Amino acid sequence: GADYTTTVEAYVPASGRAIQGATSHHLGQNFSKMFEIVYDDAETQEKNYVYQNSWGITTRTIGVMVLVHGDDKGLVLPPRVADIQAIVVPCGITASSSAEERKSLIDSCKALVDMLVDGGIRSEGDYRDNYSPG
Repeated sequence: GADYTTTVEAYVPASGRAIQGATSHHLGQNFSKMFEIVYDDAETQEKNYVYQNSWGITTRTIGVMVLVHGDDKGLVLPPRVADIQAIVVPCGITASSSAEERKSLIDSCKALVDMLVDGGIRSEGDYRDNYSPG
C-alpha cells in the first residue's frame, strides 16, 4: 500500500551478499483514507487526510551483526555492545604445577581483572580447571 519504499542494504563480506537492514515507506494518504484519519486545516478550515510514513529496522539487523561478527566458534560483539569486553585466562598451568604456582598465577590474573575493571573495561576471569586455554 505504499506510494514508494526505500531501503538500506547491508553488505556481508563473508558471503558477498546483501541483506535488507531497514526500510522507509511513504504511505501517502492510502491508509488515512481507508481509516478516516483526518486533521483540521488551520488555513482552509477543511478536514484533510493526513500523509503517513512508516520506518522500520528489523530483527534482520541483529542477523547481520551475527553474520559479520560471528564465526564457527561463536559471536564476537564489538566492545561497545559486548557485555564482557575482556576475559583473562590463566595460561601455563600444567598437571605438574604445584598448588602454590597455580595460586600465584590465578592471583596475578585476578589482579589484572581488577586493574581492567578500574580502567573502565568490563572484564572477568575464567578460572575453570576443566578447560585448557587454546
